Amino acid sequence: MGEIVMAAKITHVPSIWLSIQPGRHFGIRRPAEQALTEIGRRARERGADTFLVADTHWMNSIGFHLNGKERHRASYASHELPHFIHDLEYDYPGDPELAELVREEIAAGGQKARVHTYRDLGLEYATLVPMYFMNDDAAIRVLPIGCNIYSTIEENRRIGRALLRAVLRSDRKVAFLASGSLSHAFPPNEIAESLLNEVSSEINRQVDAAVLEMWTQGRASEFLDMLPDYNRRCTGEGAMADTAMLFGLLGWEEYTGRGELLCPYFGSSGTGQVVVDFPVPGRNG
Repeated sequence: MGEIVMAAKITHVPSIWLSIQPGRHFGIRRPAEQALTEIGRRARERGADTFLVADTHWMNSIGFHLNGKERHRASYASHELPHFIHDLEYDYPGDPELAELVREEIAAGGQKARVHTYRDLGLEYATLVPMYFMNDDAAIRVLPIGCNIYSTIEENRRIGRALLRAVLRSDRKVAFLASGSLSHAFPPNEIAESLLNEVSSEINRQVDAAVLEMWTQGRASEFLDMLPDYNRRCTGEGAMADTAMLFGLLGWEEYTGRGELLCPYFGSSGTGQVVVDFPVPGRNG
């Protein structure tokens, strides 16, 4: 029987990639770099053999989709910010077997899902940036699931439960990564560059702070009551699908684990970012 060995909410902002390039921005995201590296170290320590990534930059409009290729190998340039991320070569093993189990469990729950193996279907940077720090030796399989931008919190809760069922049916030890921001409101073009290290709204900053307090104090039920409104009012990235999947997988309102912040909360081009490791029910440490 398979096992969830890790469940984490992670950042993937392009400025992390910028932070490791020579130039005036070198090192600006060092705490985030270190936190992502620590997530990778912990995943290995816990025996993970697959990273299952809810990728908020693989945005789907109909249904739920998995990249089930046997091998993920290509060169990537960001369509959104090509001057931040370009010529990123990657080569990771995939996990077609787990992808098919996930598809089956999503379908069993009454929703629609597809597994894709198209040659030109590559990885997005919400997977690639974290993998650079977590999986530098490509020893752990990578399985992305896209985020439907028109989905509801309830739909994604059910997807999270389907992910758990699929993992339990497998022989995998899975590290689940919810790769997306907290608040996600971008500033207007006229001032965007001046907010490289800021959150676009003090209201968003305060709500993000309240959310992190709930997460670290084990108040999941309270957080989940406000999640639909949080998503709507704070411009959730990818419909906050990754976050809803995360808590669906962890047990939803019955979850009482206390998340551990692995880097300080920070602003990036108006958005709120963090890395949090959530204890998995039934596991020690």
